[in-house]
Formats: sequence, C-alpha cells, structure tokens
Amino acid sequence: LYEGHKVMPYCPRCGTALSSHEVAQGYKDVKDLTCIAKFKVKGEENKYILAWTTTPWTLPSNLALCVNKSYMYAEIKVDVSKDEEESKIETYILAKDLISLVLKDKKYEVVKEFKGEDLLGIKYEQLMPFAKVEGKAFEVIHGDYVTLTDGTGIVHIAPAYGEDDSLVAKQN
Repeated sequence: LYEGHKVMPYCPRCGTALSSHEVAQGYKDVKDLTCIAKFKVKGEENKYILAWTTTPWTLPSNLALCVNKSYMYAEIKVDVSKDEEESKIETYILAKDLISLVLKDKKYEVVKEFKGEDLLGIKYEQLMPFAKVEGKAFEVIHGDYVTLTDGTGIVHIAPAYGEDDSLVAKQN
C-alpha cells in the first residue's frame, strides 16, 4: 500500500472515483474547440509564449508551460495592429514548424531560432492572477509527450485536470 495523489474521474453524487468501465459507458466522440493563449514573459514588454490547449476551461488552474526540449522553437515579431495607421508589434515564442499553421495569413519576422531546452526555466506571468500560488510555478518545463502535430508546440499545464499534466508537474 502507498499514499499518493492521482488524477481520476470522480462522481460527485457518490463521492467515489470512477472505474475505467464506468467512464467508458458514457464515451462518445465529440468535436472540441481548442485555444491558443498568450502567456506574458516576465520582465519583457510585448513578449508572449503561445500555448495550446484542448481544455480551455482549465486555464485558470495553469501552473506551467510544457515544451519538448529536443524541438526547434522560434521567437518571431508579428504586427497585430487592427488598422493600417497604427502599428503594434508583439513578440511570440512557439515551435518553428508550426508558425505558418498558427499565424496563417499574418506577416511575421523570425528574430531567432533555438532548441526547446533553451526555454526551460523561463518565467511568465500568471494568466489569471486571482490567487497567490506558493512554490515553483509559472515557468517553462519539459515533457516528452509534447508533439508538433497540432497547436503551438507548447502545452499549458494544469496538474489538477489531467494525468499527463500531473505527472510532468511532479517531475519538475
């Protein structure tokens, strides 16, 4: 026997964890929307890390951003102006291979390229600062499960809502 914490499906009516068989009874394929959130790099002006999530409702519980240290990432400058008379430039960090997918028709300039390992430890501002968080939080960490098939190559981490998130947060 051991005591620990694990993210599990839970029945609030019964007050118990659900088995995989109980969860599978209500399984069906659904089309979910995804979201890209801008996380402001601490101490930098107009510089953001773009993180992708399939669970936008977990963003208030964000504690980290996860990259794959072996992938190539880029810092890019993008004109995000709404009209042509006023220019507003923001700097974004995301996976190099996903820039055109994420930005679509926007014009951008690659400032520099680097390995994901160079992002590890970068601090960012809490997305929704409604609660004081003690301990290590709001920094970039590594996770092998981050891929380049979707999103930005950077994943938002909310350990209370997913097993992968919980495991990678415990490792870091």
